Amino acid sequence: MALKRPTWIPVVTGLIRKGDKLLVGQRPVGHSLAGQWEFPGGKIEKNETPEQALARELQEELAIEAEIGPLKLAGTHTYGDTGIVILFYEVLFWKGEPKTVHHMELRWVTPEELKKLSIPDANKKILDRILASLHPHE
Repeated sequence: MALKRPTWIPVVTGLIRKGDKLLVGQRPVGHSLAGQWEFPGGKIEKNETPEQALARELQEELAIEAEIGPLKLAGTHTYGDTGIVILFYEVLFWKGEPKTVHHMELRWVTPEELKKLSIPDANKKILDRILASLHPHE
């Protein structure tokens, strides 16, 4: 019997910093993982580069015009039969003040505060790597 190939969903995420704090949003009710805190981002659509997808998602979710910086790290996670590949990009500059277009609430959190929040397993299992990627010289 042939093994069923897993379904992979490519996802892009923005690491948006202000000083030593990172921007996270609370997932809305009625969506998967509702109430959990996440980095803003979303799925890559057909004919988009990851950077274009992230810029579009940040416009849709936060109403900001973002300049997407370098890819910081990539991770994978499996939810049931579906695997996600998450690409974490640093967002260096943006125009506008992030707004709660998509999320219930937005928060600027320190790494210590972030570790105490309820975040998706896909992020939790590599959180140390995510945080380390932002401080490569420490």
